[in-house]
Amino acid sequence: MMKTVDEYMSMSYRMEIVEDKEEGGYVVSFPDLPGCITCGETIESAVANAVDAKKAWLEAALEDGITIQEPDSLEDYSGQFKLRIPRSLHRLLAEHSKKEGISMNQYCVFLLSRNDAVYSK
Repeated sequence: MMKTVDEYMSMSYRMEIVEDKEEGGYVVSFPDLPGCITCGETIESAVANAVDAKKAWLEAALEDGITIQEPDSLEDYSGQFKLRIPRSLHRLLAEHSKKEGISMNQYCVFLLSRNDAVYSK
């Protein structure tokens, strides 16, 4: 059964905000809604414009019979995965985490999040 615009609007679609260093202002998009993109001179105006753009995109998609993907949920992810690494790397990670006074698991989460921040720019 097809949902209404209001039902889709109430869903928590992930919003990405990127500073436009060339033109100024901010660009906002919704990764789960292809082509749904807008901008604004400030973050606040860009977010306000994004709400309007999302509604217009959903209305057009429903009108045209386009399948609308629902946002993925963090509940779809357990937060765990198994990783096999060389013993030498295991030793280095254990030594570094011990120096920092944290568990190796916490240290690896720190390293992964730091690298993810670098690559997401």
